[in-house]
Order: sequence, then structure tokens, then C-alpha cells
Amino acid sequence: VLAAEYVNAVYPLWTGQEVRLKTVPIDPRSLFRGNYVFLQYEISEIPGDDINKERIPRNGEIVYVKLKAIEDGIYSYHGASLKRPPDGIYIRGRIRTSGFLSGEYDVEYGIEALFAPKEKALKLEKNLQNQGIAKIMVARNGKAALKDVAASDKQNQNSD
Repeated sequence: VLAAEYVNAVYPLWTGQEVRLKTVPIDPRSLFRGNYVFLQYEISEIPGDDINKERIPRNGEIVYVKLKAIEDGIYSYHGASLKRPPDGIYIRGRIRTSGFLSGEYDVEYGIEALFAPKEKALKLEKNLQNQGIAKIMVARNGKAALKDVAASDKQNQNSD
């Protein structure tokens, strides 16, 4: 059982395709979990128009967010569905708050925290104050794993 859990967690790192997503950091420390950078992505809030056509989703329900390359290997939102897309790059997430009234849904992908030693977490917090780029490995089934995070300016991206 433990081996299966481990393989499931690292499967995207072994077999996935790398995509880069724009991020916004929140807070680097937790008394209970240690030092980490909490990330929110531009795709963390999705418009409800795409999925409300199918039906109104429930909290915790799986949603598939399609991604499209826009520039320099950075991907952005290109639609969402409650059904797994037949092709293309997509990331699987779970709806965390209902957007029936607001028209938007908050989605969690399991790639929202990067754990690091205290010094690295504090440095990342400082470097990512405006925006960062997260390197995500996305497997063919939409499961994602966070590989790395860097500042969004070109100089820091190239120094990975």
C-alpha cells in the first residue's frame, strides 16, 4: 500500500510533460508543517461558464482544466470540463468552493505547497513577491506534481 502511494505521488515526475504556470505566493511558514511556499496559480480560479453547461458541480468534485501554451513554455487556462478531455494537455483538480453565484470556482490541484529549508523558503518568498513561474510535471491522466519554482523574470528562469 505504501509503495502504491509513493508511485502514485511521483508518477507525474517520471512520466509527465513539463508545463510552466504563473504563480502568486501567499505565506512561507507553518508552525505545524514547517517551512514552505504556498502557491496560488492563475488557474486556481476558473470561470464557471465552461462547466456549468454540463451541470452544477459539487465541492470536492474532480474538474479537468485544459492548458494552452502562450509564451516561453508558459501555459494558461484554455477551458474546463467535468469530463476527462480526449486529448491535449490538461490538469486534474478538485473544486474547493462553489462558484454558482459568483460565476467562478476555486480549484485545488495538489501542487500548492513547495516545502523547503527555512532559508530557501524565505528567499523564495522574497523573490516571488510579485509573481513566479512553477515548473509542473503533468502526466497523461492529468495528475500533476510540483517540480520547482522560480522568479518570473527571464534572468532567474534561465538560471534554474
